[in-house]
Formats: sequence, structure tokens, C-alpha cells
Amino acid sequence: MDYAKLLGFLFCILISIFVTPAQLQYCYSTGNFTTNSTYASNRKFILSTLASNASANGGFTTATFGQDPDKVYALALCRGDTSSESCAECVNATAQGIMIMCPNQKEAYFWGGGTELGPFCLVRYADRSFFGILELDPAILSSDDDNITSNLTQFDMIWERGIERTIKRASTGSCRPQFATEEEDLTNLQRIYSLMQCTPDISQSDCEVCLRQSVAAYLTCCHGREGGYVLIPNCNFRWGLRSFYNETVCPSPALPPGSSTMSRDSGGFAAGIVAIIVVSAVIFVAIAVFTTYVFFNRRKKKKARNADEFDTVECLQFDFSTIRDATNNFSIDNKLGQGGFGVVYKGRLSDGQEIAVKRLSKNSGQGDVEFKNEVILVAKLQHRNLVRLLGFCLEGTERLLIFECEPNSSLDNYIFDREKSSILDWKMRYKIVKGIARGILYLHEESRFRIIHRDLKASNILLDADMIPKISDFGMARLFELDQTQGRTSRIAGTIGYMAPEYVMRGQFSVKSDVFSFGVLVLEIISGRMNTSFSYGEDIQNLLTYAWNNWQDGRAIDIIDPVLRLGATPTEELIRCIQIGLLCVQVSEANRPTMGSVVFMLNSSGSLSLPIPSRPGIVTVNKDRDYSESTVVHDPSINSYAQLTDISEIDSR
Repeated sequence: MDYAKLLGFLFCILISIFVTPAQLQYCYSTGNFTTNSTYASNRKFILSTLASNASANGGFTTATFGQDPDKVYALALCRGDTSSESCAECVNATAQGIMIMCPNQKEAYFWGGGTELGPFCLVRYADRSFFGILELDPAILSSDDDNITSNLTQFDMIWERGIERTIKRASTGSCRPQFATEEEDLTNLQRIYSLMQCTPDISQSDCEVCLRQSVAAYLTCCHGREGGYVLIPNCNFRWGLRSFYNETVCPSPALPPGSSTMSRDSGGFAAGIVAIIVVSAVIFVAIAVFTTYVFFNRRKKKKARNADEFDTVECLQFDFSTIRDATNNFSIDNKLGQGGFGVVYKGRLSDGQEIAVKRLSKNSGQGDVEFKNEVILVAKLQHRNLVRLLGFCLEGTERLLIFECEPNSSLDNYIFDREKSSILDWKMRYKIVKGIARGILYLHEESRFRIIHRDLKASNILLDADMIPKISDFGMARLFELDQTQGRTSRIAGTIGYMAPEYVMRGQFSVKSDVFSFGVLVLEIISGRMNTSFSYGEDIQNLLTYAWNNWQDGRAIDIIDPVLRLGATPTEELIRCIQIGLLCVQVSEANRPTMGSVVFMLNSSGSLSLPIPSRPGIVTVNKDRDYSESTVVHDPSINSYAQLTDISEIDSR
């Protein structure tokens, strides 16, 4: 290393250790180690390897070293606009700094190389595996001293537009994984610059959640300032009114030599015109040939893909006799439940595996091809919080779906049962709420498809041996294109009490319809009462109005299941969850959060201020007319009132 590099390296160490430690490092208090211990030597070794590995692997690396209980997990991340050489220097200096600032803590993270332009690299270590796990706390925040002097309302609109674009680009990936910069014109002479980055080990959805958390944290502490940054273990966010990043990190494609100029002499000009005509003609013919090729090739591939899909799904097909034997000829003793689309039986295969068999009603009117398409769709959904399809049976008029059997049955058997409800303390219920939210988020945003479930309710949430929730029953699910936002149907099918107002009124459904159902489900889990278990009076009353009235009157604790009021239950967390549930059941779908925002709010641990909900949207049923008349009650603040009558095809499941 020459003297210039040595001086730069020493300067980087000085900056990391003496200038910024109070702002850029966090030493956890989860455990300590002694100076000459095995953990100390393991930490020193693994931190020494990060610089070279990070610079050689595009600015990001993870590593482990040692054996439990002295095993050390470490991670290094360089900001996406740094060179490999600068990355190595920053990580090396920060690794040295973190050992000085956190001398005997078993876990710490340090954003190093910090200057007025913000931090340039992250070094993190722990005695536990944190790879791929989204962690939103603790957060390190800083802001400029100067306040915005222009029209703050107009500034906020422009700022939010640029920030939203940066979040989308960073979470989906731009020229570098989960890193993005953005510029937004504030005036003709001034711009807003923003930069966001996530650690590449977390998913795109978790990246978006992390970035939105950092933005929310910044707005809570520093709204109105001329810049600042937020550092979270899995992401960082920086913005300002002056450029602070390498603007050539994502350069535009270079123009072909000579394409920006043309000779001014007549001969050169004429030659240029001829060249343009010839090239244009060649390009036109090439495009025509290419388009024709692509069209026929896509048709050929589509046929082959469909054939492959059906070949794949054939591997999931069971013989009817196998399932008949497994369920003891669909014995009434093996019946687990019944819905509008069929009966569910418990069974056991010859190898001892327990299964749940859904025997669809024979008058469903669904053809063989449609049934197989549904099987293909469900078989491709793989998530921890979705029930897993094992196979199907299609024989004559019999249509069977075979799922993994969840030993603890469905959620409604616990929360609505006085004896069993005591099994579910708040910690377990909160875990179930977050699991359901993650499963819905997967359907809406993370799977290969965008899927609207349309029948989320307690009886469709199964619980496995560890009480992990599994969303089931996709008989009413609708597949959306990835850029499609809503659909419409003339046949209203669903469960009274869970259906969103716009769905009952207009047959309009979207991801926000599922959000509404989720909100109802959250309030049921907290209260231990069914949405339709309340009596109807002159003032239409159900769980939603009951929860709203008590929450608005400051008596939210009255909503909580009496079982949960016993012991050291975190009341603030419960009330916060009630507020999230009420936000999900707003009348206007535009006012309901997305499931991404819901997951973010559930994981924010009270550090984020939530919006104030208004009166919920309510769908009630006239019992005397056997579900043929339904009324949708709107928020009084909205100048509309809709009444839906004679819904002859509504399915109450």
C-alpha cells in the first residue's frame, strides 16, 4: 500500500472511531464475553475476513466461524455506489472500529466510513444467526440542522413522490441488488436526492417493509429538516438537497460513436440520409421477422408449458380407491367439517401420513380442465403460512383435494370456545395474527401470481402442531395479473360478516377486500367473539361497531377477550392491534392499508404512530329473508348510502 492509500485508510479509521461512533454504532446488551475467550478470538478472525470477501463479491458478504456456543455470525455491506477498493477500506476500518467501540458485547452493528455524506458500509456480528431475518430495531437517526424554508406542503408532495419511487426501485432491484438512488426536481435550480439500500439476504417484501419503517421513523423525528438518514440493521435511507452519492453508479447506456453529431457538409449529410434509410429498412425487416418468430415460438412454448404443467400435476393424482380406504369410505366419524363447496374428511394413507380430504360437491359444475387448473395454481403456492396441497383425485363425478392434515384443527375451534380459548394467550394469538398477515402478503405480492383469497375467516385458518397458522380453502380464490388492481363479479359468494362493502354492493373485489376480511379476523382473535355473534338492534350492531364505539370512547380494553385480561398481558400492544384491525375495515378501500403496510405495522413494536381510523364499513343481513337482503352501512362522513336488495346468488358459507 502506498503512502496516499495508507493515509486514506488511517483517515477512514479515525472517522469511524472518533467522529461518528455515537451516531453510527450500536452495541447490544444481550450478552458479553471475556477478553481472552474463544468467542473473542473467533470474532477477531471473522471480522478480519470481511473486507476482502465483501469487495470481491459486489459489496456484500456473510460468514460464520467457530462452534457453538462460541460461534460467530458476521455480515458486511458496502453502499451500492462505492468502488471495490473503497469498500474494502471502509469494511476493514469499520471492523477495527466495532471491536473498539463494542469491546466485549456478543452482538453489535456499525455503519462506518461516515461523513456528512452519510455512512458507506455496514459491519455486523452476533452469536446467533440473523441472516435473512428482518430486524427493524434498533434504529439510528440523524438529520440536518437547517429547516425547510419553502412551502412545506408542496415540498412534502414532491419529497414523498421521490421517496416512493426510491422504495420501489430499491426493493425490486435496480442496477445493483436492493439499492437505488433517485432525484426529484424541487425547483428549476434545486433537486431532492435520495438513496436506499437493503442487505441482499432479506426478501424484496422485507426490504420494502424495512425501508418504509426507516422513512416512518425519519418523519417521526425529523420532518421539516433539509436532509438526514436512518440506519436499521437490514437497511439504510439517506436524503438531502445536495448530491451525496456517485451519480455514475447506474450510468445510462453509452451512445454509439458519432450518433450525436453529423457532418455539416452536403456530401456527409446526403450520405447520412442514405445510411439512415438503409438502416431503417433493415431494422424494419428484422423487426417483422423477429415479431413473427416470437409469436409462433410463444405459441409453441405455451403449448409445451401447458403440457408440462399437466404432466406435473398428473404426478399429484391419487387413485379414488386409495383415498376411499384412507377415509374409511368417507365415514361420518372421519368428518372434520363442511363448507359451501364440500365436506372435509380426515384420513390416513398406507404409509401412515395423515391427510385432510376435501370432497367437492358433485353439482359444482366445474369441468375437468378447470379443476386441474385450480390444482396447478394451489400446488404452486408454497409458503409457511399456507396449507400445502398434497394431491388430488379426479374420477367420474368425484373431485377430491388432498391436503396436509393440521393436527390442531382450525382457529375458530379455539377463539370461539370458552374452554379452548384459554390455551391461546396473547403471545400465541399475536403470533397467529402476524402469520396470517404474512400468508396474505405472499398471496398478494410475493408469489408468482397475485391471488385474492375472497374467503378469509377463522374456520379457514388451520393450526399445525406448533400452532403456526395456515391459510386454507382456495375454492373462491381469484387469480390476478401482476399489474391488475381489481376485478368484478356478478355472483357474490362469501361469508356474511367478512365481506367488504364494495364486494357486496358492486361485486368489486381486490386485495383490499382481503384486507377487510383480515381486519374482521383480527378483531375476532382479540375479542374471542364472532363478528355475527352480536344481536342486531335499531342501531346496527356487530363486532365492528362494538369495537369502534369502545375504541373511540377510550374503552378499548372492553373489547379484549376476558381470558387475555388475566396476567401480564401487554395491553398497549393489544390496543394497538385493535387499531390496526379497525384500519383494515374502513368503508373506503382506498383508506385501508395494503398487507405490506399491515405487516410493517405489526412488526413496528409501537415505534410507529398509526393513522386514526374512522367508522368501519358494515355489511349486515336481514335474518328474516334468509340472506336475500343485505344492507351496507357507510361512514356518515361519506355522502353516499347504498342498499343492496335481492341478492339471489349470495352464498353464505
